[in-house]
Amino acid sequence: MVKKEIEKKKKKDSGLRWVCVAVALVGVFVAVTMSSKTSSRIPLFSACPCSPGEPKYSGMVEDCCCDYETVNRLNEGVLHPSLQELVKTPFFRYFKVKLWCDCPFWPDDGMCRLRDCSVCECPENEFPESFKKPGRLSLNDLVCQEGKPEAAVDRTLDSKAFRGWTEIDNPWTNDDETDNDEMTYVNLQLNPERYTGYTGPSARRIWDAVYSENCPKYPSEELCQEEKILYKLISGLHSSISVHIAADYLLDEAMNLWGQNLSLLYDRVHKYPDRVRNLYFTFLFVLRAVTKAADYLEQAEYDTGNPIEDLKTQSLIKQLLYNPELQAACPVPFDEAKLWKGQRGPELKQKIQHQFRNISALMDCVGCEKCRLWGKLQVLGLGTALKILFSDDGQENLGRTLQLQRNEVIALMNLLNRLSESVKIANEMGPAAERIVEGSPTLISSLKKVWSQLLKS
Repeated sequence: MVKKEIEKKKKKDSGLRWVCVAVALVGVFVAVTMSSKTSSRIPLFSACPCSPGEPKYSGMVEDCCCDYETVNRLNEGVLHPSLQELVKTPFFRYFKVKLWCDCPFWPDDGMCRLRDCSVCECPENEFPESFKKPGRLSLNDLVCQEGKPEAAVDRTLDSKAFRGWTEIDNPWTNDDETDNDEMTYVNLQLNPERYTGYTGPSARRIWDAVYSENCPKYPSEELCQEEKILYKLISGLHSSISVHIAADYLLDEAMNLWGQNLSLLYDRVHKYPDRVRNLYFTFLFVLRAVTKAADYLEQAEYDTGNPIEDLKTQSLIKQLLYNPELQAACPVPFDEAKLWKGQRGPELKQKIQHQFRNISALMDCVGCEKCRLWGKLQVLGLGTALKILFSDDGQENLGRTLQLQRNEVIALMNLLNRLSESVKIANEMGPAAERIVEGSPTLISSLKKVWSQLLKS
């Protein structure tokens, strides 16, 4: 009788143990699922239960004159809101670009999986009249009537430049900006920088060519400061592009569901702290170019034929350039005066200029049309920043000698906006991405411990 009671109790205990195992498995599985799929929530098990200490990115941004905390504060309160409003104005939302050029390095394979990678032609009545002939800007709603709005591109040919702007080539970039025959205008607001499905060998080949053939090897003690800066600029731009892809990602193609992909953000950017640092560096580098050219940009004519919108654009430019908080907290984001010194200075500048022109030419090899658009715009913007900062005449003569075409200014300010948004996203979403992805091993470890203890009991 006693023996039967003991056996009965053992069976009951064994059953309870396996019930516990099942409950533990379900609990950990739910935690893993929530942490990997829910981008805006913190996982159920934290990697570190202690209170957060000093921010991961603090102190001075390397090779710059501002610290991370100041950059985040200024960007959140001053720069990002102003830039977001500025790039929506008629002057800054249209970009002139050669979308179809032969790749000078290899045949174009056009490897793009999604329709959102391509563009559609929009009716001519969507385009500002002043771009084609003098007159008032149409106030019609800018909605593409063929295809999806987010894939829309207006291909109206550029027949006239704005008044007050020169047509001159940028020595840092490859495209002939004075050749209007093959140039078309693109509405950037209808073509957001986001995930397009352009992945795999075709996309990797572009970045491999950028880094291996045209960008100095880094890190290396043999590199001079100027060569390190070129690498950091390209790395920062690469990080910014990755941030925008992760922040606006196609989560479910069948349902056309878009959202944040924090795992991708971590894998592409936050897993490598240098990439985050280079993003901040590139942002401050371009910001310095904009503030250095402040007098020129203030006096430029932002004429689209719509007086109300043009006055608004002029006002936004002045607010951005002469913001008292920015001037007090970060008056010189980057000090370019220390570069190109010594006997090798002119030779080194020519070498790096040639490398950047090659990088610019590689944008014609991008197999995705929308990716090519944003690649060309941002490389031209970066080339314009290089042109401003590395002018031979110095700050005192810059206002008299600097010549920018309107496409360069459009690219420069849109690039600054892209970088500003990337810095904001990286600062806000980065910690959550790190907690979620780096917390996953802790969940697996917890599962193993529960399993081991139950088997021993």
